[in-house]
Amino acid sequence: MPLAVVLLLVVAGGVRIGMYHWRQGTALIGGALLVAAVLRVVLSDAQAGLLTIRSRVVDVLCYVGLGGFIVFDALTITGGPFG
Repeated sequence: MPLAVVLLLVVAGGVRIGMYHWRQGTALIGGALLVAAVLRVVLSDAQAGLLTIRSRVVDVLCYVGLGGFIVFDALTITGGPFG
């Protein structure tokens, strides 16, 4: 179930990108990774399911690092992909 929540957010971000709202879509994808980090911290290894890749600390650091970088990029890049 946790993976389904994260994937649903990623799909929503992909739809927004497809509708040429690339900044909102990218922020949603980054936010999905941040949600994955929170779920990884809160849930046990068995409950986290496929969100569990390595140890809890490594998973959280990777999710927060990549998610934070993606959100930062989405909020700071100007001009968009076509302008």
